[in-house]
Amino acid sequence: MKDFEHTTGGSPVEAMLTLPYPTFVRLAEVPWMPWVMEGVSYKLMSVDPRHGGFTCMLKVEPGVVAPVHQHLGGIEVLVTSGSICYTEDDIGRAGDYIFEPAGDVHRPVSNDGCELFCVFYGPIGGLDDGGGFAGIVDGKTMLAMAREHGVDAHVREL
Repeated sequence: MKDFEHTTGGSPVEAMLTLPYPTFVRLAEVPWMPWVMEGVSYKLMSVDPRHGGFTCMLKVEPGVVAPVHQHLGGIEVLVTSGSICYTEDDIGRAGDYIFEPAGDVHRPVSNDGCELFCVFYGPIGGLDDGGGFAGIVDGKTMLAMAREHGVDAHVREL
């Protein structure tokens, strides 16, 4: 594979640049807002109305046991601080990554609390005791929550 080569200023390829460039979001300036699970807060970053996906940070308080839920689309998770697990013999800590396929049903636990960077490729559904959906959260729901909380100015719609 050939390395990328740098172009020179004023070359024809410069006209291909996508302008204006997207701008960085200062997530430290975005306040945490309560999410749909008790003891969990969020910072929404983007939504994709085509498939109901969204990207967000989640902050889980110590001792939280999530309700049983199902991912209707896959989800990628990067643990940025703290720890989280599904079983005590496989604990995700800062720097660890997991991919959960669409259809997975589980109940994660965070004994110490954690912060997660999450890319949801579709909705997430909370399940009732009979296995039916008690509620579904998708990108549109997340955007509506962010607007209600007044933290939507930076959110990108893909």
